[in-house]
Amino acid sequence: MAYILVVDDEEKLLSLISEFLTTEGFHVEVATAGKEGLLLMQKIRFDLIVLDWMLPDMTGLDVIRKIRKENNIPVIFLTAKSSEVDKLVGLELGADDYITKPFSLRELAARIRVVLRRVDTQFEQHIWQRLDLKIEPDNFRVLKANEEIPLTPSEFKILRLLASQPGRVFTRLQLVETILGEAYDGYERSIDTHISNIRKKLSQDEYQYIETVHGVGYKFTGEKR
Repeated sequence: MAYILVVDDEEKLLSLISEFLTTEGFHVEVATAGKEGLLLMQKIRFDLIVLDWMLPDMTGLDVIRKIRKENNIPVIFLTAKSSEVDKLVGLELGADDYITKPFSLRELAARIRVVLRRVDTQFEQHIWQRLDLKIEPDNFRVLKANEEIPLTPSEFKILRLLASQPGRVFTRLQLVETILGEAYDGYERSIDTHISNIRKKLSQDEYQYIETVHGVGYKFTGEKR
């Protein structure tokens, strides 16, 4: 289940988008201002952000500038502006797509799926590396100092997700969904066992790869001890 953040100051539209995307199988969080959305991003790992161009406290352009300083979460702009100049400005700042109001909710859901598929494909082709750890998504391999680490499929999926956004906290529920493809009550605590096994296999003597965020979940740090 993909986690979507929708930031728009039109509460009626926000409610319609949230309800529709939820019925389409997405987990949706909402914010009515830019700063509120940025705060939610610090607490929750989102897969995509639907962002209004004009917000009461800051512009959507200001929001995406702040987002791009920290990560590459996909962003789809919502806006009443339709000029080519406005579109180019948004896309050049790192927006992944652009939809002009008024729009069809089905079209929005379709665009979200297209962007998410594109991002997944790009990540599959990418070899992620930090310090002495390398992840090869295509080969389901993890190497530490050029030596392969034997991870189970579940362990690999967890490590890959955590490593995809260093410093971002993932809840146990999000990690469960990564393994099973859906939420499953009673399985969350087994994540702790998987994390423990990953830590042992990576031998965190020199570097701390995975940090526990008490009461929330885990994050990848990749910092030297």
